[in-house]
Amino acid sequence: MSSNLKVLITVPQYEPTLTELRREPGVEFLFMDEPSAGVHGEIENNWPIEKLRDIDVLFCSGIAPKNFHDAKQVKWVQLASAGYEQYIPLGLPAKGIRASNALGTFDVPIGEWCAAMIVNLARDVRGMIRNQDKAVWDRAARFQREVRGSTVGFWGYGGLAREAARLCKAMNMTVHALTRSGVAKREDKYVVPGSGDPDGKLPDRVFRMEDRAEFLRGLDFLIVAMPMTNASRGAIGEEELRALPRHACLLNPARGPLIQEQALLRALREGWIAAAALDTHYHYPLPPDHPLWAMPNVILTPHIAGSGDTQTYPKRVWDIFSQNLIRFRDGRPLLNELSPKQLQGL
Repeated sequence: MSSNLKVLITVPQYEPTLTELRREPGVEFLFMDEPSAGVHGEIENNWPIEKLRDIDVLFCSGIAPKNFHDAKQVKWVQLASAGYEQYIPLGLPAKGIRASNALGTFDVPIGEWCAAMIVNLARDVRGMIRNQDKAVWDRAARFQREVRGSTVGFWGYGGLAREAARLCKAMNMTVHALTRSGVAKREDKYVVPGSGDPDGKLPDRVFRMEDRAEFLRGLDFLIVAMPMTNASRGAIGEEELRALPRHACLLNPARGPLIQEQALLRALREGWIAAAALDTHYHYPLPPDHPLWAMPNVILTPHIAGSGDTQTYPKRVWDIFSQNLIRFRDGRPLLNELSPKQLQGL
């Protein structure tokens, strides 16, 4: 590896960290404003070849440039997002290109969103607000439900699940986790100090995928917390939704298409489940005529559970990049490095 790393940065600059990095020897920084795109949209324009041609490192959003193939010397990509779907088709492992994401930057706000939605769904806060708008005085029991003693299940137990689990434990809820490989201590992952469950000790019970029906049957709340891959797309369908108790509530702060759209609509209409809180969707923006808007048992938020507009995001994402840049230069393991299987969508 050349001792002089050329780094292209397309995310907004965070001066306190950038000032520190400029003191590192043998690193050259280039900057470019990244073309705008929707939450899952593809960038229409190619990036300037002169910017991509000779770089060793790319620090960018989760949206891949259409002409990524022009970055012929790139050795490592640091994403400023947790999602990495757009990099799966690029064949990075076969090219020997490493990649890491911003897992951990959004765990705190998403965990707080999950805790808020649990309470909102449990007490039907949306229903109370409708009553307020109509000046209706209604003290029905459904507005007074406690969450203490309820069971919350996490389908996937990565960073966002671990922080939400910590908050659920603080509310004296029972925590279950469904994973492909069990729950263990997290190594080389970015964690905000004092947050999450880095040692993997919080779940009261851990289920494997072959036991998912039993996992689902025992839940009051299901939180979807798995990454979007070719294998996980549509993982939750009619069979899984019908396995939930009819009083159960579903939360999805992960990715919309993890749940089959028509199955979810039927589940909410026909009462297979009681309610849902959805921060991730099937269309961006969700069309005004989409049936989810009008469902009284649904809370919709516009993909803001964890976003780049939080006051803490710039510091955290630049902290990941800063630590990883030193690790990369020194030949050490990266924080949040994506495995070859992940980068192949497996």
